[in-house]
Amino acid sequence: MSIYIHIPFCSSICSYCDFCKLLKNKKWIEEYLIVLEKEIKENYKGEKVNTIYIGGGTPSTLSNKELEKLFNILKIFKTEKNTEITFETNTEDLTKEKINLLKKNINRLSIGVQTFNKKKLEKLNRKLDINNLKNALKNFDNVNIDLMYGFHNQTLESLKEDLKKIISLNPKHISTYCLILEPHTKLYIKKYKPLDDDKERQMYDLIIKTLKENGYIQYELSNFSKKNYESKHNITYWNNESYYGFGLGASGYIDGIRYENTRNLNEYLKGNFVLNKHIVTKKEKIENEFIVGLRKIEGISKAKFYKKYQKNIKEIKVVNKMLNEKLLLEDEINIFINPRYLYTSNEILLNFIEM
Repeated sequence: MSIYIHIPFCSSICSYCDFCKLLKNKKWIEEYLIVLEKEIKENYKGEKVNTIYIGGGTPSTLSNKELEKLFNILKIFKTEKNTEITFETNTEDLTKEKINLLKKNINRLSIGVQTFNKKKLEKLNRKLDINNLKNALKNFDNVNIDLMYGFHNQTLESLKEDLKKIISLNPKHISTYCLILEPHTKLYIKKYKPLDDDKERQMYDLIIKTLKENGYIQYELSNFSKKNYESKHNITYWNNESYYGFGLGASGYIDGIRYENTRNLNEYLKGNFVLNKHIVTKKEKIENEFIVGLRKIEGISKAKFYKKYQKNIKEIKVVNKMLNEKLLLEDEINIFINPRYLYTSNEILLNFIEM
Protein backbone atom coordinates (compact mmCIF):
# COMPACT_ATOMS: atom_id res chain seq x y z
CA MET A 1 0.00 0.00 0.00
CA SER A 2 1.14 3.55 -0.76
CA ILE A 3 0.31 6.77 1.07
CA TYR A 4 0.24 10.32 -0.25
CA ILE A 5 0.13 13.16 2.30
CA HIS A 6 -0.52 16.73 1.15
CA ILE A 7 0.96 19.69 2.98
CA PRO A 8 -0.54 22.72 1.20
CA PHE A 9 1.49 25.51 2.80
CA CYS A 10 4.14 27.57 0.97
CA SER A 11 6.38 30.50 1.90
CA SER A 12 5.66 32.02 -1.52
CA ILE A 13 3.53 31.04 -4.51
CA CYS A 14 5.27 29.99 -7.72
CA SER A 15 3.96 31.79 -10.80
CA TYR A 16 3.17 28.53 -12.68
CA CYS A 17 1.72 26.44 -9.84
CA ASP A 18 -1.84 25.12 -10.03
CA PHE A 19 -1.58 22.68 -7.11
CA CYS A 20 -3.64 23.01 -3.95
CA LYS A 21 -1.61 25.52 -1.94
CA LEU A 22 -1.85 28.33 0.63
CA LEU A 23 0.56 30.88 2.00
CA LYS A 24 2.11 29.71 5.26
CA ASN A 25 0.12 30.55 8.39
CA LYS A 26 1.26 29.22 11.78
CA LYS A 27 -2.27 28.96 13.24
CA TRP A 28 -3.58 27.13 10.17
CA ILE A 29 -0.63 24.71 10.18
CA GLU A 30 -1.22 23.82 13.83
CA GLU A 31 -4.93 23.15 13.21
CA TYR A 32 -4.19 21.35 9.95
CA LEU A 33 -1.85 18.81 11.54
CA ILE A 34 -4.43 18.00 14.23
CA VAL A 35 -7.15 17.40 11.62
CA LEU A 36 -4.76 15.49 9.31
CA GLU A 37 -4.10 13.03 12.13
CA LYS A 38 -7.86 12.68 12.64
CA GLU A 39 -8.42 11.95 8.93
CA ILE A 40 -5.69 9.30 8.90
CA LYS A 41 -6.95 7.56 12.04
CA GLU A 42 -10.51 7.48 10.66
CA ASN A 43 -9.58 6.01 7.27
CA TYR A 44 -6.30 4.06 7.37
CA LYS A 45 -7.07 0.35 7.77
CA GLY A 46 -3.72 -0.83 9.06
CA GLU A 47 -2.20 -2.19 5.84
CA LYS A 48 1.57 -2.63 5.48
CA VAL A 49 2.94 0.52 3.84
CA ASN A 50 5.49 0.28 1.01
CA THR A 51 5.78 3.98 0.17
CA ILE A 52 4.90 7.34 1.72
CA TYR A 53 5.10 10.56 -0.29
CA ILE A 54 4.87 13.90 1.51
CA GLY A 55 4.06 16.51 -1.13
CA GLY A 56 2.58 19.94 -1.46
CA GLY A 57 2.56 22.85 -1.44
CA THR A 58 5.96 22.92 0.18
CA PRO A 59 6.30 20.51 3.13
CA SER A 60 9.75 21.92 3.94
CA THR A 61 8.23 25.32 4.73
CA LEU A 62 7.07 23.83 8.06
CA SER A 63 9.24 24.61 11.07
CA ASN A 64 11.24 21.82 12.68
CA LYS A 65 8.74 21.70 15.54
CA GLU A 66 5.83 21.39 13.08
CA LEU A 67 7.69 18.70 11.14
CA GLU A 68 8.26 16.73 14.33
CA LYS A 69 4.47 16.72 14.82
CA LEU A 70 4.00 15.53 11.25
CA PHE A 71 6.55 12.73 11.64
CA ASN A 72 4.86 11.62 14.85
CA ILE A 73 1.61 11.31 12.90
CA LEU A 74 3.40 9.06 10.38
CA LYS A 75 4.05 6.55 13.18
CA ILE A 76 0.39 5.52 12.76
CA PHE A 77 1.39 3.70 9.56
CA LYS A 78 2.81 0.18 9.53
CA THR A 79 6.14 0.79 7.84
CA GLU A 80 9.22 -1.39 7.44
CA LYS A 81 12.94 -0.68 7.08
CA ASN A 82 12.69 -0.61 3.30
CA THR A 83 9.58 1.61 3.13
CA GLU A 84 10.35 4.46 0.73
CA ILE A 85 9.52 7.79 2.39
CA THR A 86 9.81 10.79 0.07
CA PHE A 87 9.75 14.40 1.20
CA GLU A 88 9.33 17.36 -1.17
CA THR A 89 11.48 20.39 -0.45
CA ASN A 90 12.85 23.63 -1.81
CA THR A 91 16.57 24.35 -1.50
CA GLU A 92 16.19 27.48 0.62
CA ASP A 93 14.56 25.43 3.41
CA LEU A 94 17.35 22.85 3.64
CA THR A 95 19.25 24.20 6.62
CA LYS A 96 21.66 21.86 8.43
CA GLU A 97 19.19 21.54 11.31
CA LYS A 98 16.33 20.61 8.97
CA ILE A 99 18.49 18.09 7.11
CA ASN A 100 19.40 16.43 10.43
CA LEU A 101 15.72 16.18 11.35
CA LEU A 102 14.79 14.78 7.93
CA LYS A 103 17.55 12.16 8.06
CA LYS A 104 15.92 10.65 11.13
CA ASN A 105 12.49 10.37 9.51
CA ILE A 106 12.68 10.03 5.70
CA ASN A 107 14.97 8.32 3.19
CA ARG A 108 14.27 10.10 -0.10
CA LEU A 109 14.28 13.80 -0.98
CA SER A 110 12.55 15.38 -3.96
CA ILE A 111 14.04 18.83 -4.50
CA GLY A 112 12.33 21.46 -6.63
CA VAL A 113 15.15 23.13 -8.56
CA GLN A 114 13.42 23.60 -11.96
CA THR A 115 16.28 25.62 -13.46
CA PHE A 116 19.69 27.06 -12.54
CA ASN A 117 19.07 30.16 -14.67
CA LYS A 118 18.57 33.22 -12.41
CA LYS A 119 16.28 35.10 -14.80
CA LYS A 120 14.04 32.10 -15.29
CA LEU A 121 13.93 31.48 -11.54
CA GLU A 122 12.70 35.06 -11.09
CA LYS A 123 9.96 34.47 -13.68
CA LEU A 124 8.90 31.36 -11.77
CA ASN A 125 9.07 33.25 -8.44
CA ARG A 126 11.53 30.67 -7.12
CA LYS A 127 14.82 30.74 -5.21
CA LEU A 128 17.85 28.47 -5.44
CA ASP A 129 20.41 27.89 -2.69
CA ILE A 130 23.13 25.88 -4.40
CA ASN A 131 25.10 25.28 -1.18
CA ASN A 132 22.05 23.83 0.55
CA LEU A 133 21.41 21.68 -2.50
CA LYS A 134 24.94 20.27 -2.47
CA ASN A 135 24.76 19.64 1.27
CA ALA A 136 21.48 17.74 0.88
CA LEU A 137 23.04 15.53 -1.80
CA LYS A 138 25.92 14.74 0.58
CA ASN A 139 23.49 13.73 3.32
CA PHE A 140 20.97 11.70 1.30
CA ASP A 141 21.74 8.85 -1.08
CA ASN A 142 18.32 8.86 -2.75
CA VAL A 143 17.57 12.33 -4.14
CA ASN A 144 15.33 13.45 -6.99
CA ILE A 145 15.83 16.84 -8.65
CA ASP A 146 13.03 18.44 -10.67
CA LEU A 147 14.05 20.02 -13.99
CA MET A 148 11.70 22.24 -15.98
CA TYR A 149 12.02 23.23 -19.65
CA GLY A 150 9.95 24.91 -22.39
CA PHE A 151 10.32 28.47 -21.12
CA HIS A 152 9.55 31.43 -23.39
CA ASN A 153 12.56 32.07 -25.64
CA GLN A 154 14.54 29.22 -24.05
CA THR A 155 17.34 27.96 -26.29
CA LEU A 156 18.86 24.51 -26.59
CA GLU A 157 22.10 25.98 -25.26
CA SER A 158 20.30 27.22 -22.15
CA LEU A 159 18.81 23.76 -21.58
CA LYS A 160 22.23 22.18 -22.13
CA GLU A 161 23.58 24.40 -19.33
CA ASP A 162 20.83 23.24 -16.96
CA LEU A 163 21.49 19.61 -17.90
CA LYS A 164 25.23 20.05 -17.44
CA LYS A 165 24.74 21.46 -13.94
CA ILE A 166 22.21 18.85 -12.84
CA ILE A 167 24.41 16.00 -14.12
CA SER A 168 27.43 17.45 -12.29
CA LEU A 169 25.45 17.10 -9.04
CA ASN A 170 24.89 13.40 -9.84
CA PRO A 171 21.46 12.90 -8.21
CA LYS A 172 20.07 9.37 -8.34
CA HIS A 173 16.82 10.54 -9.95
CA ILE A 174 15.73 13.36 -12.26
CA SER A 175 12.12 14.33 -13.05
CA THR A 176 11.56 16.56 -16.07
CA TYR A 177 8.56 18.80 -16.70
CA CYS A 178 7.63 20.92 -19.68
CA LEU A 179 6.19 24.25 -18.53
CA ILE A 180 2.41 24.21 -18.86
CA LEU A 181 0.38 27.38 -18.42
CA GLU A 182 -2.53 26.46 -16.17
CA PRO A 183 -5.54 28.81 -15.88
CA HIS A 184 -5.53 31.10 -12.82
CA THR A 185 -1.73 30.95 -12.40
CA LYS A 186 0.28 34.18 -12.56
CA LEU A 187 2.06 33.23 -15.78
CA TYR A 188 -1.26 32.40 -17.47
CA ILE A 189 -2.84 35.67 -16.39
CA LYS A 190 0.20 37.60 -17.69
CA LYS A 191 -0.14 35.73 -21.02
CA TYR A 192 3.39 34.34 -20.77
CA LYS A 193 4.16 32.44 -23.98
CA PRO A 194 5.74 28.98 -23.83
CA LEU A 195 7.80 27.53 -26.68
CA ASP A 196 6.24 26.10 -29.81
CA ASP A 197 5.87 22.33 -30.20
CA ASP A 198 8.85 21.87 -32.52
CA LYS A 199 11.27 23.46 -30.05
CA GLU A 200 9.74 21.56 -27.14
CA ARG A 201 10.22 18.34 -29.11
CA GLN A 202 13.88 19.18 -29.69
CA MET A 203 14.31 19.82 -25.98
CA TYR A 204 12.61 16.58 -25.00
CA ASP A 205 14.86 14.64 -27.37
CA LEU A 206 17.93 16.47 -26.03
CA ILE A 207 17.01 15.60 -22.43
CA ILE A 208 16.59 11.90 -23.25
CA LYS A 209 19.85 11.74 -25.23
CA THR A 210 21.91 13.68 -22.67
CA LEU A 211 20.67 11.84 -19.60
CA LYS A 212 21.06 8.42 -21.22
CA GLU A 213 24.64 9.29 -22.19
CA ASN A 214 25.32 10.13 -18.55
CA GLY A 215 24.10 6.90 -16.98
CA TYR A 216 20.41 7.63 -16.41
CA ILE A 217 17.71 5.15 -17.38
CA GLN A 218 14.46 6.55 -18.75
CA TYR A 219 11.81 4.40 -17.08
CA GLU A 220 8.80 6.69 -17.60
CA LEU A 221 7.92 9.44 -20.06
CA SER A 222 9.36 12.20 -17.86
CA ASN A 223 11.44 10.32 -15.28
CA PHE A 224 15.04 9.14 -15.27
CA SER A 225 17.06 7.34 -12.62
CA LYS A 226 20.25 5.48 -11.89
CA LYS A 227 19.74 1.71 -11.73
CA ASN A 228 17.42 0.64 -8.86
CA TYR A 229 16.56 4.24 -7.93
CA GLU A 230 13.18 4.52 -9.66
CA SER A 231 10.44 6.23 -7.63
CA LYS A 232 8.61 3.30 -6.02
CA HIS A 233 5.76 5.59 -5.02
CA ASN A 234 5.07 6.90 -8.51
CA ILE A 235 5.30 3.39 -9.92
CA THR A 236 2.27 2.62 -7.71
CA TYR A 237 0.30 5.19 -9.72
CA TRP A 238 1.60 3.96 -13.09
CA ASN A 239 0.76 0.36 -12.17
CA ASN A 240 -2.82 1.48 -11.42
CA GLU A 241 -2.58 0.17 -7.86
CA SER A 242 -4.32 1.32 -4.68
CA TYR A 243 -3.12 4.23 -2.55
CA TYR A 244 -4.42 6.49 0.19
CA GLY A 245 -4.48 10.27 -0.23
CA PHE A 246 -4.62 12.31 2.97
CA GLY A 247 -4.78 16.08 3.34
CA LEU A 248 -6.31 19.08 1.61
CA GLY A 249 -7.02 18.40 -2.08
CA ALA A 250 -5.46 14.92 -1.95
CA SER A 251 -6.90 12.06 -3.99
CA GLY A 252 -6.82 8.32 -3.43
CA TYR A 253 -7.82 4.98 -4.91
CA ILE A 254 -8.99 2.43 -2.34
CA ASP A 255 -11.15 -0.71 -2.72
CA GLY A 256 -12.09 0.20 -6.29
CA ILE A 257 -13.18 3.73 -5.31
CA ARG A 258 -11.44 6.89 -6.48
CA TYR A 259 -11.95 9.86 -4.18
CA GLU A 260 -10.91 13.48 -4.03
CA ASN A 261 -10.63 15.59 -0.91
CA THR A 262 -11.96 19.12 -0.63
CA ARG A 263 -9.62 22.00 -1.54
CA ASN A 264 -11.49 24.30 0.88
CA LEU A 265 -9.40 24.67 4.06
CA ASN A 266 -12.38 25.70 6.22
CA GLU A 267 -14.32 22.57 5.18
CA TYR A 268 -11.27 20.37 5.73
CA LEU A 269 -10.66 21.75 9.22
CA LYS A 270 -14.33 21.01 10.05
CA GLY A 271 -13.66 17.36 9.20
CA ASN A 272 -15.49 17.40 5.88
CA PHE A 273 -12.65 15.66 4.08
CA VAL A 274 -13.99 14.00 0.94
CA LEU A 275 -15.45 16.15 -1.81
CA ASN A 276 -16.47 13.30 -4.11
CA LYS A 277 -16.21 9.54 -4.59
CA HIS A 278 -16.47 7.42 -7.71
CA ILE A 279 -16.86 3.65 -7.93
CA VAL A 280 -14.56 2.61 -10.78
CA THR A 281 -16.13 0.17 -13.25
CA LYS A 282 -14.13 -2.68 -14.79
CA LYS A 283 -14.17 -0.82 -18.12
CA GLU A 284 -12.71 2.28 -16.45
CA LYS A 285 -10.09 0.20 -14.65
CA ILE A 286 -8.91 -1.18 -17.99
CA GLU A 287 -8.88 2.31 -19.54
CA ASN A 288 -6.84 3.60 -16.60
CA GLU A 289 -4.48 0.63 -16.90
CA PHE A 290 -3.51 1.80 -20.38
CA ILE A 291 -3.50 5.55 -19.66
CA VAL A 292 -1.11 5.26 -16.72
CA GLY A 293 0.64 1.97 -17.59
CA LEU A 294 1.81 3.05 -21.02
CA ARG A 295 3.61 6.00 -19.42
CA LYS A 296 6.22 3.46 -18.33
CA ILE A 297 8.89 2.89 -20.96
CA GLU A 298 8.63 -0.87 -20.45
CA GLY A 299 4.86 -0.59 -20.89
CA ILE A 300 2.29 -3.11 -19.65
CA SER A 301 2.96 -6.75 -18.88
CA LYS A 302 0.70 -8.99 -20.97
CA ALA A 303 0.67 -11.69 -18.29
CA LYS A 304 -0.13 -9.26 -15.45
CA PHE A 305 -2.87 -7.65 -17.53
CA TYR A 306 -4.50 -11.06 -18.06
CA LYS A 307 -4.18 -11.91 -14.36
CA LYS A 308 -5.86 -8.63 -13.40
CA TYR A 309 -8.70 -8.62 -15.94
CA GLN A 310 -8.97 -12.20 -17.26
CA LYS A 311 -8.60 -10.74 -20.72
CA ASN A 312 -5.94 -11.08 -23.40
CA ILE A 313 -4.55 -7.57 -23.95
CA LYS A 314 -4.34 -8.15 -27.72
CA GLU A 315 -8.08 -8.90 -27.90
CA ILE A 316 -8.68 -5.19 -27.33
CA LYS A 317 -9.33 -3.59 -30.73
CA VAL A 318 -7.53 -0.31 -30.13
CA VAL A 319 -4.41 -2.18 -28.98
CA ASN A 320 -4.38 -4.31 -32.12
CA LYS A 321 -4.95 -1.25 -34.30
CA MET A 322 -2.01 0.61 -32.78
CA LEU A 323 0.23 -2.45 -32.92
CA ASN A 324 -0.51 -2.67 -36.65
CA GLU A 325 0.26 1.03 -37.05
CA LYS A 326 3.53 0.58 -35.06
CA LEU A 327 2.41 3.22 -32.54
CA LEU A 328 2.66 0.43 -29.98
CA LEU A 329 5.26 -2.32 -30.03
CA GLU A 330 5.51 -5.62 -28.18
CA ASP A 331 8.13 -8.07 -27.02
CA GLU A 332 7.65 -11.43 -25.30
CA ILE A 333 6.63 -9.78 -22.03
CA ASN A 334 5.23 -6.28 -22.60
CA ILE A 335 3.30 -3.94 -24.88
CA PHE A 336 4.77 -0.44 -24.94
CA ILE A 337 4.78 2.86 -26.83
CA ASN A 338 7.10 2.94 -29.82
CA PRO A 339 10.10 5.07 -28.64
CA ARG A 340 9.74 7.17 -31.81
CA TYR A 341 6.40 8.47 -30.50
CA LEU A 342 7.22 9.15 -26.84
CA TYR A 343 6.94 12.92 -27.29
CA THR A 344 3.43 12.57 -28.77
CA SER A 345 2.42 9.89 -26.29
CA ASN A 346 -0.57 11.92 -25.03
CA GLU A 347 -2.18 11.57 -28.46
CA ILE A 348 -1.72 7.81 -28.21
CA LEU A 349 -3.10 7.64 -24.66
CA LEU A 350 -6.22 9.59 -25.67
CA ASN A 351 -7.24 6.55 -27.73
CA PHE A 352 -7.91 4.66 -24.50
CA ILE A 353 -10.44 7.12 -23.11
CA GLU A 354 -13.89 5.61 -23.54
CA MET A 355 -12.45 3.06 -25.97
